[in-house]
Amino acid sequence: MQTIYRIEKDTLGNVEVSNKYYWGAQTQRSFQNFKIGNQRMPMEIIYSLALAKNAAAQANFELGVLDEEKKDLIVSICEEIIQGKLDEHFPLSVWQTGSGTQTNMNVNEVISNRAEMIKKGKIETDHKYLSANDDVNKSQSTNDMFPTAIRIAATTIIMGQTIPAICELMVTLDKKIEQFKNIKKIGRTHLMDATPLTLGDEFSGYRSQMEHCVMTLVNALTHLKELPIGGTAVGNGLNTPQGFDQLALHYIQKLSNIDFTNAPNKFEAMASHDSMVETSGALKRLAVSMMKIANDIRLLSSGPRCGIGEITIPANEPGSSIMPGKVNPTQCEAMTMVCCQVIGNDVAITTGGMQGQLDLNVFMPLIGFNLIQSAQLLADAINSFNIHCIAGIEPDLEVIQKHLKNSLMLVTKLNPHIGYYKAAEIAQYAHKNKLTLKEAAVELQILTVEKFDQLMK
Repeated sequence: MQTIYRIEKDTLGNVEVSNKYYWGAQTQRSFQNFKIGNQRMPMEIIYSLALAKNAAAQANFELGVLDEEKKDLIVSICEEIIQGKLDEHFPLSVWQTGSGTQTNMNVNEVISNRAEMIKKGKIETDHKYLSANDDVNKSQSTNDMFPTAIRIAATTIIMGQTIPAICELMVTLDKKIEQFKNIKKIGRTHLMDATPLTLGDEFSGYRSQMEHCVMTLVNALTHLKELPIGGTAVGNGLNTPQGFDQLALHYIQKLSNIDFTNAPNKFEAMASHDSMVETSGALKRLAVSMMKIANDIRLLSSGPRCGIGEITIPANEPGSSIMPGKVNPTQCEAMTMVCCQVIGNDVAITTGGMQGQLDLNVFMPLIGFNLIQSAQLLADAINSFNIHCIAGIEPDLEVIQKHLKNSLMLVTKLNPHIGYYKAAEIAQYAHKNKLTLKEAAVELQILTVEKFDQLMK
């Protein structure tokens, strides 16, 4: 009769592990001891750890400290992990040791036991062909590999998803700026009537916000791309062969197709995570910008009859279970909720970033989880907001013209000719007596009809 469990061993003794899974004793201990929440370690971090271990194995082989067959096995299994073929074998909670040691060992143990299955057709608990610590983790420590993986994962998402989403939104905004460039409308400051501008002018402001957000993210990535791999336990590279960090970096660049660099000071890159705090700040800036844009869109489209109503947005779904025909700015609402989450994530990352006592920051799972979530949420939300809202916006020319003609702030155009105080007198008199600006100016005998028309032309 086939046994359901096998006995795995670590330095604390024996542990029962289900035969269904490739993980070992240290993973099982973490799985049992940290039943906190339902947030699993992001697979993006797992895949990035596998990429880094692939690179480390190739560097170790080239430097003569790992034989070719072991190198090939590690590389092959890392590729399986990255392809998502072994996802079920990575069960650990985000809320674990602050260094991420148990997740690093989870990856090491899965590679080790997967190698057993490939080599022997079964997992032997003694004399494993690939040792999780001595072979898979060779020239590494969790303390340099886990922050390396976070940096690889976050950079990959930001470069591959977040920034492209912003750029697609900018393309749509460019089209709207051109479409709206000649549509004059009333401006609003303090939510009150102000001087006119064009609808294209308003949308150009949104486009400029996005351009600056891209610049901020690109600047932050310069620091984030500095990898501490090769620093091992405290940053001085103990137990690594000469040149390991540069060679491992070379393979990481090759595997990721991203221009990562070696951290010039690995002590900084492991004891602090200022680069992640900075990147989170850039994502928070993007969230702040998107919050402003989404709120503007729902204000301008409010109504449709009893609000501002100067633009219409796509009717994507019914807006009420009781009010027939109601359509709500749902994409704006989803976007702004994401922005709130990202701003909250930034607070958590900032707080975690403060905790780099002495030679290691031990809030890494928290920081990595929130950084990756922020980058992913913003990418997805911006794509959705762009496709299902911004691209379908149309002006309501009748409402725009009505508001423009009804505004008292057109009186500002008279300031250079009659002075601020006389212009204010006209505006206040018109508002009090429900007159047009022209009617008020004539009744107050400040301007004739002909002169008013000439100045307002």
